[in-house]
Parts: sequence; C-alpha cells; structure tokens
Amino acid sequence: MAINLTAYHQILGELAPYKARLVAVSKTKPVEDVEALYEAGQRIFGENYVQELVDKEAVLPHDIEWHFIGHLQSNKVKYIAPFVKMIHAVDSLKLLTEIHKQAQKNNRVIDCLLQLHIAAEETKFGLDETELYDLLDTWQQEQTQFSGVRIAGLMAMATNTTDETQIRKEFHQLHSIFDTVKNKYFSAQDYFKERSVGMSADYTLALQEGSTMVRIGSMLFGERNYNK
Repeated sequence: MAINLTAYHQILGELAPYKARLVAVSKTKPVEDVEALYEAGQRIFGENYVQELVDKEAVLPHDIEWHFIGHLQSNKVKYIAPFVKMIHAVDSLKLLTEIHKQAQKNNRVIDCLLQLHIAAEETKFGLDETELYDLLDTWQQEQTQFSGVRIAGLMAMATNTTDETQIRKEFHQLHSIFDTVKNKYFSAQDYFKERSVGMSADYTLALQEGSTMVRIGSMLFGERNYNK
C-alpha cells in the first residue's frame, strides 16, 4: 500500500478546527491507492485528467465525491458531467456555459468554483478581478441560462515560492475578493461558501487565511508518476 495513513490522519486533525474539507488529489495514482484511502474513510477525491477520472469513476465506489481540479477544456465537459460533484477551475464564461449545457442534459446541477489568478507566475490559469466581475455580472443578468450550475465559491493557486509572506498575502487577497463577491452577488445564497486554496506545501497557511477546502496529493500518495 503506497498511501501514508499517518499523514492522512495528521491532516484531518489540522483541518478539524477550521471545519475545512480535504480533497485527496489522486491523479496518476492507481485505483488500488484510491481504494486504500477510501477504506480509511476518505470520500472526496480530485483528478486533473478527464480520461483518468472517467476510468476511475467506472470502477470505484459510487459514493465517492469526485472533484475535477485541473484545467478543463470545454469539449471534454460532457465526459464528466454525468457524475462529477464539483469543478474547481472555471476560468471563463464559455466553460461555465458548457458545464450548464452538459449538466442539463444529465438532469443535474454541478457545483463550480471560479478560478482567480492570484499568483505571480503568468503561467497559472485564472481570472483577474476585472474578468471575474464581468463573468459574474453576466451570470447575474442571465441566471435562468445557468440553471445547470451552482457557483459555490472561488479557488486559486498561490505562487510556487518559499516566501510565506507572499503566499499569505495572495491567500488573503482571495479571501478579500471572496467577501466582496459574496456581498454583491450571493448575499442571499448559503451555497456560496467555498474557498479552495492550499496544497501540500502551503495548506497550513491557507487554513489560517480562511480556506474551506485544501487539495493535497503528494503527502498522501507520494510523488506522482507521470511516465505510467
């Protein structure tokens, strides 16, 4: 068994005071590893690749809550729409519209997180503040056209750096924007509550800055094998 149960229980203990949830990132890991963590009690798993997610969902227990956490192409939404619980990285109106379309075909409502770009690296995906508010303005004006999606919060990735001051500043920025968005667009909706930030290297800082959901892979499953 390749999973680290000691780390798993340690992380759960750290999340508990914040009432935050763990998304176990199982990309590139075999079904057996997912099963082992499932047997330990984990139910939320995150995948980055559509085909891998489809293959795992077909053979693993059906009470797993699957989250898609990678960059998602609009033309691949249809493959995961029948079962995915949450899509973390919605970074365009086009993608949100396609998720709605495919959700309706499956008589579902899919939870989505809007991805905000907070990192210094230009290579990371996500909306800037102007794009975020433009998207939300359109959504607000045309809500009946988005009945297949539920915007449940925001997500982001911090800069890949050891500078904790910078990371904390970026997380704080996301939570500040979250509060603004909540007050302006979702004041009457209790489902807009998720702030999905924090990974293996920075999740403790993310929790301190208000994260409700952390995405952790390598601490649980070991280093990923991209040459499988």
